Amino acid sequence: MKAVVINQYGSKEELVEQEVSKPTPESNQVVVKLEATSINPIDWKLREGYLKGMFDWSFPIILGWDAAGTISEVGSNSSKWKVGDRVFTRPDTTRFGTYAEYTAVDDHLLSRIPDSISFEEAAAVPLAGLTAWQALFTHGGLKAGEKVLIHAGAGGVGVFAIQLAKNAGAHVITTASEKNHELLYSLGADQVIDYKKEDFKELLSDIDLVFDTMGGQVAEDSFNVLKSETGRLISIVGEPDQDLAKSKSVIAKGIWLEPSGEQLQEFADLLEDKKVKSIVGSTFPFSRKGIYDAHALSETHHAVGKIVITF
Repeated sequence: MKAVVINQYGSKEELVEQEVSKPTPESNQVVVKLEATSINPIDWKLREGYLKGMFDWSFPIILGWDAAGTISEVGSNSSKWKVGDRVFTRPDTTRFGTYAEYTAVDDHLLSRIPDSISFEEAAAVPLAGLTAWQALFTHGGLKAGEKVLIHAGAGGVGVFAIQLAKNAGAHVITTASEKNHELLYSLGADQVIDYKKEDFKELLSDIDLVFDTMGGQVAEDSFNVLKSETGRLISIVGEPDQDLAKSKSVIAKGIWLEPSGEQLQEFADLLEDKKVKSIVGSTFPFSRKGIYDAHALSETHHAVGKIVITF
């Protein structure tokens, strides 16, 4: 089968099209024929070698950890699924990713794609959607009536976080450049701060939860707007400053996504009920050039919504 792989760490130039063996499902797996995948920052961070201490993999490495497609083969113990089922998933993080025509997935990580949702819309959801879900609820404990600040609301994770928080009954504040304000208000944001012209730490106080997708100075400044004693900061870009958290009497933690078919199915139900929508900002074809261009866009940090690859 065709795949886009890397044979060493480095720049986008390391992305190459290559023939690799088609996967065979283990007893508790299915093989998914890909119709779409999507790009996430972990893809190019791993490509550049930033995560090699965490993942000691041999080459070639197939990047990509979002999949939407149809089941083409079912393992001997996988009774819940059948050939032809439309599914989407955030597979386990292995060196056999989703920049390929087929991928093998543990069956408990799968979710059905609602009939009203396209493969492209479905592919945009798993990694970004589950990241938002787990940051807000699993780790952040967000409740109705609380105030949440979501940084970089127009990004792949941000657009889902805004919708999930609003759906949960929270007061939603986010940061974005002015050109994206209309979109974010339409997704349910109650207040959008133009980070280029306004300083969020001068405008906000008594925030219950900050969802940090930026790190650095933005994360540091976020401690100043949290409610003392009960405020929480959840980061997806590293471990927050615990000394600072202690001095401000707040809770701060860095998280790493746990793939979950169960949570993804709850997400699918929200998509079907039109309580959440998938924002596909850009699409590229599955090819070496398509993925190269998609990585280039992702690396600008200015993509709106998700970048999707179509097969």
